[in-house]
Amino acid sequence: MTQAFNDTVPQQEAAEAEDIPHVSIKEVARLAGVSIATVSRCINKPEKVTEKTRLRVQDAIRQTGYSPNTLAQSFRRGRTNIVMVVLPSVGDPFFTEVMRGIRVAARAKGYSVLIEETQLNKMTADEIGAMLVSNQTDGIILLASMSPFGNEVLSAKSRRRLPIVIGCETVSPELADFPSVHIDNIAAAKEATNYLISQGHQRIAMVCGQASSLLTKDREFGYRAAMKQAKLAIENDWVVEGDLTIEGARKAARVLINHGNRPTAIFCANDEMAIGCLHEIKSAGLQVPRDISIVGFDDIRYAEVTDPPLTTISQPAEEIGERVMYRLCRRIEAGNGASSAPEIVPHKLVIRQSVAEPAS
Repeated sequence: MTQAFNDTVPQQEAAEAEDIPHVSIKEVARLAGVSIATVSRCINKPEKVTEKTRLRVQDAIRQTGYSPNTLAQSFRRGRTNIVMVVLPSVGDPFFTEVMRGIRVAARAKGYSVLIEETQLNKMTADEIGAMLVSNQTDGIILLASMSPFGNEVLSAKSRRRLPIVIGCETVSPELADFPSVHIDNIAAAKEATNYLISQGHQRIAMVCGQASSLLTKDREFGYRAAMKQAKLAIENDWVVEGDLTIEGARKAARVLINHGNRPTAIFCANDEMAIGCLHEIKSAGLQVPRDISIVGFDDIRYAEVTDPPLTTISQPAEEIGERVMYRLCRRIEAGNGASSAPEIVPHKLVIRQSVAEPAS
């Protein structure tokens, strides 16, 4: 129940800002000319304080160097102030940008971030899920293609109280109850393929990720939908798995280069694979885009400095990171009261020099 604003609040709320050595909350209150309860409210519930009062308190905090004892707050609230981010690889340039957005929002909300990398396989699915259930972390952001949770963790009874938000990934049926933030991967892949078709390409191949990845399936679906709509055939071995890595894409590119009906264009499910294809095509004595055009996906920071610069689908990676973290905070604070509706953010086709009309 919301209380009317005044300078007296229950002792529990007033205790939500703790003294630390050398500088106490009392000194901040005295300097700002307000009560201790008002300082506490400015720190923990700033929306309940007038802007004039909040600015006075913030100025006093800056002058005194005061910092609330968040560890003590966490114990009182039954929280750790730690969130876990599960992602495929910390070395992936796209997820580096997503993590930047997550950290910005986490810092603003007073959370620390724990990263679990699924490729390292250090923890079992049940162990990751158990961390959340046993309150070792307040919530989880899932950026990985796999679900890191055991069936018991995802039971109907458990899912109602689990603070989990999914970022970037297409949501599987088992995770459909959880909020998510991502682009429309099918529409984006379709747009990329249609761009190649608009440039006159008919023999268009795709280098995709792991078959188990829902995200990869959506991008492949978009590619196939565009080809079908244009009444263009997809030859056998024109859809090749590249493991979402440069090395995997180089192997896939060799398959396509040596194909009896060599494609004139390749759509790659991420930019790392596009870079791998570009390198392998050049190594084979061919040129991009004169002999084979390439389109990537993600618009990582290397995309505009490749030779030639890469045409690609841009995702607002940092914005996705911020949005997913703020949604997790709302989930933690509001529980079942927070919306679970998916949030679709816009993508953009970035046209550079890796695509040209097919040679006659």
